[in-house]
Amino acid sequence: MSQTETRSRRPEPARPGRPRSARADEAILQATLELLAEEAGVAGISMEAVAARAGVGKSTVYRRWPNKERLIVDALAALKRPLPDPAGGSVRDDLLALAEAMCRERSAKHGRCLWNVLGGADKYPELLARYHREVIEPRREIIRRVLRRGVETGELRADLDVEAAIEMLVGAMTLQSRAPAATAPPEDLAERVVDTLLRGIAA
Repeated sequence: MSQTETRSRRPEPARPGRPRSARADEAILQATLELLAEEAGVAGISMEAVAARAGVGKSTVYRRWPNKERLIVDALAALKRPLPDPAGGSVRDDLLALAEAMCRERSAKHGRCLWNVLGGADKYPELLARYHREVIEPRREIIRRVLRRGVETGELRADLDVEAAIEMLVGAMTLQSRAPAATAPPEDLAERVVDTLLRGIAA
């Protein structure tokens, strides 16, 4: 191979540019969540309003997110912590760890934002579909793996309706986000929910 051909195949050096600001990202996401909590729905959000609340230029927002639906999904995702990786000791231990993690996510802002978005789901079906696909479904898959493993090991019923069991667990924990901020859930809520669920689905 000639030197000319070798040079032509070398990757071009990276072009210098302004690094993306993590502080700006955080400010934009927080501004979006504040507006979602205040404006009672997606319709009250605009990229201009987010930029003004975050203290950045509108172009800064658009460089990161092409539209408000994409921005809202990422903002809602920022409210959720990663679920723990199941240790695999027992179905009860794994479900309890997951339920406790979901319980710790409870916040007044979380509840207002989520339910304000769900309230306008009929007008923004793609937003809700993206939220379920990119935020909710990966978390549900973690629970799904625990339940399927329990069926395989004989800890859970062979005829278990896995999806229904997921709904029961997630629904019980999610409803806590709708409770008044001053009403803290019982400390043993996760344990009670998991044990009640297991009484119905255990082998």
